[in-house]
Amino acid sequence: MSPSVLPLDLADPAQATSWLDLLDHYASDPMGGGDGLSDYAKLHLVATMREVPGFHGALAWVDGEAVGLIDCFAGFSTFAARPLLNVDDIVVRRELRGRGIGQALLGWAEQRARQLGCCKLTLEVLSANTRAMASYRQAGFAPYVLDPAAGHALLMQKILE
Repeated sequence: MSPSVLPLDLADPAQATSWLDLLDHYASDPMGGGDGLSDYAKLHLVATMREVPGFHGALAWVDGEAVGLIDCFAGFSTFAARPLLNVDDIVVRRELRGRGIGQALLGWAEQRARQLGCCKLTLEVLSANTRAMASYRQAGFAPYVLDPAAGHALLMQKILE
């Protein structure tokens, strides 16, 4: 089984449906929060995402079925004075994990980042998600450290509602 990874076209209703279904699959997983997408997100997300500048997404296909997705957003590294690409979401259908689909999706993101002239790819991962961390390390990712004495960078958030 060799997946093909193709850029996402959210204007295509079939691709949009597959993408939303995969994103809900991810959100339903304990590593995605476990609750699934909200009804609001299910209703508004596709139309909203079509308008988001700097969005780069792809679907992984096996035998004509979308089995994985990767969502990336363009950002900027002030220290490097160059763009970067952040992997915001990546998911492979639970029953197909461990078969190279995630690596194919990460490879697509790396190729896209290089096309955009990016200096790096970034992503966040839950510390207990050891399977994903192993996959990311296999793809060449490492914890973000400027100076080992200062420790690893941590992702923080402030919810605004």
